[in-house]
Amino acid sequence: MNTPMAGAVSNEIELRQVEVRAQASMRRRQTLVHVLRLAVLVVTLGGWELAGRVGWIDPFFFSTPSLIAVQIWQWLTEGTSQGPLWVQVLVTLEETALGFLIGSVAGVVAGIALGRNKLLADVFSIYIKVANSIPRVVLGSVFIIALGLGMASKVALAFVMVFFVVFSNAFQGVREADRNLIANAHILGATKQQVTYTVVLPAAMSWILASLHVSFGFALVGAVVGEFLGSKQGIGLLISTAQGAFNAAGVFAAMIVLAVVALGAEFVLTQLENKLLKWRPPQFSDAGH
Repeated sequence: MNTPMAGAVSNEIELRQVEVRAQASMRRRQTLVHVLRLAVLVVTLGGWELAGRVGWIDPFFFSTPSLIAVQIWQWLTEGTSQGPLWVQVLVTLEETALGFLIGSVAGVVAGIALGRNKLLADVFSIYIKVANSIPRVVLGSVFIIALGLGMASKVALAFVMVFFVVFSNAFQGVREADRNLIANAHILGATKQQVTYTVVLPAAMSWILASLHVSFGFALVGAVVGEFLGSKQGIGLLISTAQGAFNAAGVFAAMIVLAVVALGAEFVLTQLENKLLKWRPPQFSDAGH
C-alpha cells in the first residue's frame, strides 16, 4: 500500500537520479569538447609542420610551429633585440590597460549622459557619427606626430578604439531601460540622479560589460598598431622588427604572445562580469546544453 510519504520519497529519488544523469551527461559533453579542441589544435599544428617539412609551403614565408617555438624560447631565455620579452609585454599591456580604462570610463559617462539627456544627444550625435566614421587606426600617425614615440600616442590610439564601442553600448543600454521602472521611481520621489544610479545604470550594465569584452581587444590592437607605426618598445615593435628582417617565425611568435595576453584579459573580464551580474538568471548556454 502506497502512502503519501512513500510517494514523496520515491519522487525525490527519481529527481536525484535524473540530476545525476544530467550531470554525467554534462561532464561527458565537456570532456568531448576538450578532446575535440585538442584534436583540432594537434591536426592544425601537425599539418602545418608537415607541410613545411615536405615542401608544400615555404618555411621562409610561412614558418613552422617548431621554428616559432624556438623563437619564443630564444626570446624567453636570451631576450629580444629591444630587451627582455617580459618588458615588451609589460609595455604593451600598460598602454592597452590605460587606453582601455580611460576609454571605458569616458564611453560609459558619455553614453549615460547622452542617453539620459535628449538635448545633448541631439546636439552631439552628428559629431559622434562623423568621428566614428573616421578609420581610427589612421589616427595613429596623427597621434605619433603630436605626442611622439612614447606611451602617450599608443594610449591615445587605444582610447579612441575603445571609446566608441563602449559609448554605443552604454547609450543603447540606457535607451533600453524599462520606462515603467523609471516612471515608478519618479512617482516614489526619486531624483533624476537617483534614477540614473539605481535604475538606468543597472539596466545598462549588461550592455556595458558586453562591450568590455570586445573593447579590450580593440585597445590591444590600438596599442600594437601604434607601436608598429613608431615606438621604442613593445610587442608591436617586435612585429615590425621581425617583418623588416623577413623573420616569419618572429612575426608568428609575437602574435602568439599577443593571443596569450588577450586570452588572459578575457578571463579576467569574464570573472568580473560574473561577479557583477550575479543577479542575472543562468542563460541556456550556461547550463551546458
